[in-house]
Amino acid sequence: MLDQLLVYHPSPWEDRDWARLSRLPLEEVWFKAHDGPRLFGWYVPATGLPAVLLWCHGNAGNIIHRLENLAALHRMGLSVLLFDYRGYGRSEGMPSEPGLYQDALAAYEVLITTKQVPPERVVLFGRSLGAAVAGTLASQRPAAGLILESAFPSVAALARFHYWGLPMDWLVSAEYNLADRLRQVRRPILVIHGDRDTLVPLQLGQAVFEAARPPKDLYVVHGADHNDLVGVGGAPYFERLRRFVKDVTG
Repeated sequence: MLDQLLVYHPSPWEDRDWARLSRLPLEEVWFKAHDGPRLFGWYVPATGLPAVLLWCHGNAGNIIHRLENLAALHRMGLSVLLFDYRGYGRSEGMPSEPGLYQDALAAYEVLITTKQVPPERVVLFGRSLGAAVAGTLASQRPAAGLILESAFPSVAALARFHYWGLPMDWLVSAEYNLADRLRQVRRPILVIHGDRDTLVPLQLGQAVFEAARPPKDLYVVHGADHNDLVGVGGAPYFERLRRFVKDVTG
């Protein structure tokens, strides 16, 4: 199988003073997945919203590449736990689909046990590949709500779009079947997608929305591609996030 080549694209860690450079109160968090790998993340406390966002990022880069977005969430008054999967950044191990699910479970336990955040204040957020990770976590643990951004229903559905319907299971073992997981999720869901997404077309985001149980909402960012959604979305995008977080956390 070619999962390591086709699915996961981690970047090596750059050892710099990221707290000073970002001007964020980055708290280093080290923790272990149940099956062994030692993982790294940043916890960023904020005041203003009664919630903590557990962020499952996409398949490329590492948490360094989310600092600008992280700063915008902090300005919203939203506390965030952003972590790297195994094999990404400073985290040990080799990425795999079961492994990423274990990593998200371990990050959740950091919030619940170490940070003593009650589940009704945790909002799960997954972007792109991370949407399947967050969705799987939401099917296994309680949380206030779930945000899915630039999500696809499964690797098979994404492959059918890009490879003219050819079966890809002979190349990759990863499934990331978000649509199937969402049938087990019974909490408010916000699906966000760009209408010019060339990597994960809007029709796949709409399929994710259709798979989700209510209450749910679909927020389309007009003019946004896969990697510029936040910038194109701007202030209205962050206002929509704020409103969802406030609604689900009371």
